[in-house]
Amino acid sequence: MAKRLAEITKELCVACGSCVKVCPRNAISIHQGKYAQVDESKCIGCSLCAKECPASIITIKKVEVVA
Repeated sequence: MAKRLAEITKELCVACGSCVKVCPRNAISIHQGKYAQVDESKCIGCSLCAKECPASIITIKKVEVVA
């Protein structure tokens, strides 16, 4: 079974917070004021953050879940 998760290219992130504001599960936070990071246990892969990101550095990846 696959799960969809947001993935942020932290080297390119400017920590603007746009993704944090639109995440319905509060799965994204700004780490030390430098870049956004995703809490994979909360992320549902809805892609709202990817659509909102002005730098287009968030992608939605499929991850295999081990049962």
